[in-house]
Amino acid sequence: MQQRVAGIAPAVRQPLDSPYEISDELFAALRHVLHDVGGQPDIPVEYLEKEEESWEMNTYVTCECLGWRGVWNSEERRRAENDLGATLYFGLPYYARWATVAAKTLVAKGLITPDELSAKIDEVRSRSAGPR
Repeated sequence: MQQRVAGIAPAVRQPLDSPYEISDELFAALRHVLHDVGGQPDIPVEYLEKEEESWEMNTYVTCECLGWRGVWNSEERRRAENDLGATLYFGLPYYARWATVAAKTLVAKGLITPDELSAKIDEVRSRSAGPR
């Protein structure tokens, strides 16, 4: 049995016991989270006042309602955003990240099925494609 398990085990890796046994560079990389961009190189961005669009306000209210109903709390939402990975985190608008993690959380917690989510997305798309 041990041989069978050894055959499907992940690649051998060196476990990291404590930060005292790794370089400062590696420790900084392990501690870094996506939203913690302080001190990283960047270019100045002009601040523009922007009024929220209706979908953004609807997303905010929906996510707050999920919190009030006990589906998640703000820390779970933030953690789920960080877990999207850099491409999605930096590639999606602010409230699109909220909507994405809300959908993922609802499916992950078994509150909706992927089929129900797909059907709702199709319904919203067809509504959005109609006359305005």
